Amino acid sequence: MNTRTTDHRTPSPSLSPAPALPDGGQLCAPYAEAVLRHAGRDWLRLNVPGHAAAPGSDLAGLFGSRITALDFPPLLDGIDLGPDTPLDRALALAAEAWGARRTWFLTNGASQGNQIASMVAPALGRTLVVQRSVHSSVIDGLVLSGLDAVFVQPSVDPEQGIAHGVTAADVAEALERTPDAAAVYIVSPSYFGAVADVRAIADTVHAAGVPLIVDEAWGSHFGFHPGLPANALSAGADLATSSTHKLAGSLTQSAMLHLAEGPFADLLEPLVDRAFRLVQSTSASALLTASLDLARRSLVTGAGATGGSIAAADRVRRAVRALGRFTVVSDGFHAFPDIVGADPLRVAIDTRAGGITGHEARRRLFRDHQIMVEVATDAAVVAVIGAGSAPDTDRFVEALHTLPSPLTTAPAGTGAAAGAGMLRLPAPGATKLSAREAFLSPALVVAAEEAVGRISADTLAAYPPGIPNVLPGEVITAEAVRFLQRTAAAPNGHVRGALDLGVTRLRVVA
Repeated sequence: MNTRTTDHRTPSPSLSPAPALPDGGQLCAPYAEAVLRHAGRDWLRLNVPGHAAAPGSDLAGLFGSRITALDFPPLLDGIDLGPDTPLDRALALAAEAWGARRTWFLTNGASQGNQIASMVAPALGRTLVVQRSVHSSVIDGLVLSGLDAVFVQPSVDPEQGIAHGVTAADVAEALERTPDAAAVYIVSPSYFGAVADVRAIADTVHAAGVPLIVDEAWGSHFGFHPGLPANALSAGADLATSSTHKLAGSLTQSAMLHLAEGPFADLLEPLVDRAFRLVQSTSASALLTASLDLARRSLVTGAGATGGSIAAADRVRRAVRALGRFTVVSDGFHAFPDIVGADPLRVAIDTRAGGITGHEARRRLFRDHQIMVEVATDAAVVAVIGAGSAPDTDRFVEALHTLPSPLTTAPAGTGAAAGAGMLRLPAPGATKLSAREAFLSPALVVAAEEAVGRISADTLAAYPPGIPNVLPGEVITAEAVRFLQRTAAAPNGHVRGALDLGVTRLRVVA
């Protein structure tokens, strides 16, 4: 491993000390309770938001007067303005709950956290070592930061057409060829619930003298029940993004960013704080912020309910195995060296084993049974059960097994029932420019077939899960064009960053 000449552990003056925690500790929700008290007073509201909590407004009629009454702007005395505010105490409680030195509440999703983490990295080095299957928001962060990137390829399940994670050995090899590495950026858990060996990767990264950033968007609930994997901070991560709204119960678009009390904390804390102010709205929603406070309290105090959610997910998997038509994707995780665990609240079902594509299964579940699953691929559907929720799992299992089997009616010898024509992930094209260089370069819009062999100016990602298939600066391949067009043509298919719904035109560097 290359010897570093820069000591990233040099302490810097710490920011103001964390406020004292409230007497009720984790049983309190200080910010949410303060907003509720504030809304209970008889205000004449001559400020923003413009609805002014008017009881006869369309908003109040649709959502209820309680929602508009709680919709306050920031900078309110005694709530988020002044010393030792309820917001300060809520943030301190969140940091304590996740084992962090400091936590930031985000109102633009974990995407905002990924952008912040990418933006602080230039203070540490010139190149970010990045798992290639990161969320597109990390690539957006590379555009904002101007960093170069060295990509670590994840393992790919060719049967399912899904990317998993990386190993410590993969990361070590990338660091060996990256003497100016700023940090290492990985994803755990994956969209399908595969958990990486964060501890081994953290040890490898720290031995190289750089911090580890983990996109833990799908693991905000980790560590809050014995049946769940440990969270990334406890396994050695230095910075972790947490999409709290996904499985931890806060409102959509709310998230957290956690900084570990580790060897890089003194250096990272002021950098993260500055980047946070740069990208956080000056009109952060009190509703989203309060929901984060409440989600933290529910996770900490609701281990029994979380255990019930795990049991519900286990019932679905047991029923699927017993009935024999479909298979459980995580049952095959043991074949991949980068996977050391699985999120029990993610239920990924291989539908092709039962004679129907994942896209068609999702469409029919939605249309015929009023059941929404999180995502579909060509081969599978992924259902998620939020920590503390108790869905009707019998209804899901029954609806799943009433789905038709159109693939099994294919003519003999076509192989359709076995998954012929499987939509496989395309291999990435060669990198020719940095993400920022390509994004900001003069560009042309050309027909998709004419874009093959040229350098992409955009990030293109089959969504969900939002893992980029083409990056700015990468050569566009014919394989990638076919994949994206087939994705766009599938039921509920969408390509983030595409110029049109069918991906018939692409933006390339001129």
